[in-house]
Amino acid sequence: MMRTANPALRAEVFTNAQRYGSSEVMTIQGTVNKTFIMLCLVFFTASWAWSNPIQATPFMLPAAIGGFIAAMITIFKKQWAAISAPIYAVLEGMFLGAVSLMFERSYPGIVIQAVGLTFGTLGALLMAYKSGMIKVTQNFRLGVFAATGGIALYYFVSMVIGFFGMQAPMIHSSGFLGIGFSLFVVVIASLNLVLDFDFIEQGAERGAPKYMEWYGAFGLIVTLVWLYIEILRLLSKLRSRR
Repeated sequence: MMRTANPALRAEVFTNAQRYGSSEVMTIQGTVNKTFIMLCLVFFTASWAWSNPIQATPFMLPAAIGGFIAAMITIFKKQWAAISAPIYAVLEGMFLGAVSLMFERSYPGIVIQAVGLTFGTLGALLMAYKSGMIKVTQNFRLGVFAATGGIALYYFVSMVIGFFGMQAPMIHSSGFLGIGFSLFVVVIASLNLVLDFDFIEQGAERGAPKYMEWYGAFGLIVTLVWLYIEILRLLSKLRSRR
């Protein structure tokens, strides 16, 4: 059975999707096209938030909440992905633009570095996957899934104790342990991209319905957003030590 640590791309998703039927089927090229469209939406709204910080700042929290709601709708109502996934991209882009500007003001040049590293990682891992250098075995899936679950749990605990004025160690620390933790999270986020490539490829081979192209694109964007934020966090820790 296929597994992926990305909650948007689970093993049963493509199997369940086949119940709805479709005259057209999912293709890898179609998913690539949808991913490109969603990336354009993210960049467009991120650029707007970046260029208009006074107008965009009040929308930062609503955009984050709205993006989360759109993501949940996409996950549980995947037939609506053609609508909900682009909405997620628009809202997430607005949030990322505001967050990126905050980092850029503290560490000039950090955003272009993070963007370059994010897409450099995407390209490198895609080539490694297509060339067969990285084999997606069951143990590989389980290992990445366990690590991702552990990270998610740690972040959740950090959020909970944050309400009581405490901070979880390593997440915000710029010491060696903090940098090591961020580097570990970046690696796990990157490996999730490999699982996403494999999952989408197998979904296309199984003849999933056409709307699953939007769903597959959504899953990739979710992972890319996570990877970008974690790279920003890692770079900021490294820059703060100078």
